[in-house]
This record gives sequence, C-alpha cells and structure tokens, in this order.
Amino acid sequence: MKHMRIGAVVLAAIALSVAAACGSGGGGGTQSNTPPGTLEVGLEAEPPELDPNLSSAYVDRQVMSSIYDRLVDIDENGEIVPMLAESYEVSDDGLEYTFRLRQGVQFHDGEPFDAEAVVFNLERYQEEDSVRSTEIEPVESVEAVDDSTVRITLKRPFAPFLAVLTDRAGIMVSPKAVEEGGGRVSKKPVGTGPFEFVERVRGDHITVKKNPDYWKDGQPKLDEIVYNGIDDENVQYQNLQSGELDLIDSIPFVNFKTLQEGGDYTVSQVPGLGYQGFYLNTQQPPFDNKALRRAVYSLVDRDAIVKAVLRNVGGTPANSPFSEQSFAYSEKTDSYPEPSVAEAKRFLEEGGEPNGFSFTYKTDPSPASQQMGQVLQNNLKPAGIDVKLEQLEFGTLLEDSSSGDFEALHLGWSGRVDPDLNIYDFMTTDGDFNDSGYSNPEVDELLNEARTTSDEARRKELYTQTMEILHEDVPYVYLYHSNTTTDFAMQSNVKGFTAYPDGILRLANVSKQQ
Repeated sequence: MKHMRIGAVVLAAIALSVAAACGSGGGGGTQSNTPPGTLEVGLEAEPPELDPNLSSAYVDRQVMSSIYDRLVDIDENGEIVPMLAESYEVSDDGLEYTFRLRQGVQFHDGEPFDAEAVVFNLERYQEEDSVRSTEIEPVESVEAVDDSTVRITLKRPFAPFLAVLTDRAGIMVSPKAVEEGGGRVSKKPVGTGPFEFVERVRGDHITVKKNPDYWKDGQPKLDEIVYNGIDDENVQYQNLQSGELDLIDSIPFVNFKTLQEGGDYTVSQVPGLGYQGFYLNTQQPPFDNKALRRAVYSLVDRDAIVKAVLRNVGGTPANSPFSEQSFAYSEKTDSYPEPSVAEAKRFLEEGGEPNGFSFTYKTDPSPASQQMGQVLQNNLKPAGIDVKLEQLEFGTLLEDSSSGDFEALHLGWSGRVDPDLNIYDFMTTDGDFNDSGYSNPEVDELLNEARTTSDEARRKELYTQTMEILHEDVPYVYLYHSNTTTDFAMQSNVKGFTAYPDGILRLANVSKQQ
C-alpha cells in the first residue's frame, strides 16, 4: 500500500492470463460502457500526490507512470532497461555513472528534455525537504557534460543506484513547470510521458490525455485515461461487471478464483515484491517498551490472516521484507514463530503489564484491511491485549504515519527489485520511511555496508543478520508478502496489457477493441 518508497536482479515474473470473449448479463462479463479511446481505471485509493519530489504513496506511481518518464525503467522480467537515458556506463570503481540521453524529447509544455533538465531534477531531489533525499544521498555531484550527456559522481559505491533511478528519483519533471508552480507540480504535473495531465477532481478522478509527440513510435494507443480512486474492492469489482470500469487494481479475494477461471475477463498476476504489516511506534507508550512489542509479535497468526483474509490468493505468510523473488530472501529469516500465549505472557510480565494492555491500531477503510484488523484483535485477546481499531482515509493514514501520530498503524510496501529499497529507508535511523522511529546503530552499520558492496552473497548475509536483530526489536510486524499489488482484472476488450513485478501500470501500449 505505502510509499506506498530496482539493481540488476533478474526477477522471475510469470504472467498468468485468462482471457475469453465477454459474456452477457447475469454477473458475467460485459462490454465496457466507455468509448474505445478512453480507459476507465479503478485504483485502490485516490493518489495523494503527483509531484515525485513529495510523493510517498504507491498509488501515486500508478498515475505518475503515465505522466512522467524516468532515466531508466524495468522490463517485465525485472531487469533494468533504458528509458530517457538511451545508454549508460559505470566506472570500474562504481563511483561514476555516465548517461547518454535520448535526443529530441520534449516536456508536455514544449520545453526540451536535456542534460540540464536532469541536473535540475536530481539536485531538486537532493534538497533536505525532498522525500527523495535519502534515496540519492550518495550522489556527490551531477554534471551536464553536453546537451545529451550527464555524469553523476557518487560519494561511495552504491549498489542500488540504477534501481533507485527506475523509481521516483529517476522521474524527470519540467524545470519550467516547477518554477511556475512555486517549487512544486502537485496541481499541474508536467513530464515527458505518454500522457499529459488534464484535470484532477479531488474525491473523484484524475484525467490524462494522449501525448501526440511522445518519443516512442506508435504509443500511446489510447486517447485518454481516467483514474478513479475506489478504496472498496467490492465496488471496483461491481463497476467492472457493470462496464463502468475497464481495469481494476483490487480484486476481492473471495471472487479472485472465480474471476480468473470464469473466462469473462482478463486477469493478470505476477509474483509480488511487496509486503504488508504494521508499524509499532517505538517513540511513545506502549511500544517504546520493547517487551510489549515482542508480546504482540509472539501472538500474530500469519497463517490465519492469509487463509481468512486473503483466501490463500492475495499473498503468502512472511516475516521479512524480502519475497522469494529477491536474492536477499532467506527461508531462515522469513520463517515465523507459531503464535504463543505463554510466550506473550512472559513478555508482558517482563514489560510490566502482566494483565495485558490496550492500544489503537490505525488502518485504511478497505474491507480486507478491516478484516485483517479484526483477526489481529482475536490473535491478541487471549493474552489480555485489547486492540482498538481506528479507520482512516488513506491520505490521512499516510500523514499520521509520517508524523508519528499513532501507536500501531497498518501500512505496507509495494516492493522493489533491489532489497535495499525494501528495508534501508524503513529501518535506518532517520530514514525517510522509518515511521516507527526505530534506531539501532548495529542495524545502521549492517544496512550501510549492504548498499556499498556489489557482492550479492555478502549483501544477503548482511540482510540476514539485520533481520535477526529486527525480529528481536520488532519496530514493524511483517505479516505477508503481497500479490495484490500485481493483480489486475480488466474487460476482455482491453488489449496489450503487460503486468510488471513492481505492480506499476504501464499503459502506453494498451488499447481497447470496439
């Protein structure tokens, strides 16, 4: 869900597709009610922010991927490929990256995309108030060698650097638009992407239209995309069936297999990189008490969550941020303890609360998240721990998470192909997404070493050591590796869709048949 905040790692992303001619009526498939040139998309939430400098929500990226291009991207196998940078070279010492830029590309406002624009954007992301600042903190300097060549020098080797540039830190925004917007482009985003921003109606939709001058021949194929924030997957599903939506990103778990096997719609799925879980605020009671955090950890029944809430299709039980698609995955550190009331009571005694305690658990309004909260309530109740559920609109949930205004808060991560991007900013002292307020110098040291070596075997060792510490300290309770960020359902007349392992919609090659 979150930041809901990719490394030359080959990811085995297997697309599963089921497609057949549309049925008619009675809950079967139905032709879309929207024009052939318009794609109506249902998103799990309304994107809070369209400026990559400020964005921290996964759902933001679904819209930004249409408006903006990045220096490099990933393909459907999770490998890094050129985008606005046609090619790049890395020095032997890993400190200097030279990018050759695609020529003749223009921003939507007619301004040229060139080396100076790259310098502008990367320096903007380095500013202290940028959400991207820790992602590119290793950058020492950015230099425009000529109009189409950029040289980036790092302070030290940084293994995930190219992977970072496939995400928001590699997005190129029009410098003119930033200046005209008073330093931000939240209300009028301008990029070089396949679609141009048209309008945003808060609480309803975001519309983008075809960029007729897009640099990639034959794309985009659609005239317009309308993104609709719908946080109830049941409503998304109903609107798909009625033809009001062409594509949805949230499939009710109870309907998933029926939808996939029915043949009336196309269902795409790839193995997920992300995870779900909840933060415990280590900076305030009750979870400034490590023993109480461990009491909660020892009671969580991950198998019950995956079975009861996800119906065994939305994910797999987990105890780390690294899914099996990551080289950092370790069966040892991803394994999880059986729930134990006796163990929990031992920690409650140690923490000075032998009879239990209560805390508030903040979560988003989706039915699945609400049900998950209820399962956790039942998990913790036998040890005398009372969980009070508080439902918040997604944008408010993000704000409370970032400001530390919570005791426990459910927020996940969509996942990246390089493991550093799934853990560093979340667990290092003062990391941009360290919303639990956790600080452990040993963890800082391990994670900093992991990002400065290119030896994958050594990096895996370091991540394994880190997870052993985190299982003891419990600033965040990992619940499962999520497939939901890579599950999409669409009308059968939607063609050309490809699912990617990061779960981001890339819609430039999508079309609709009449």
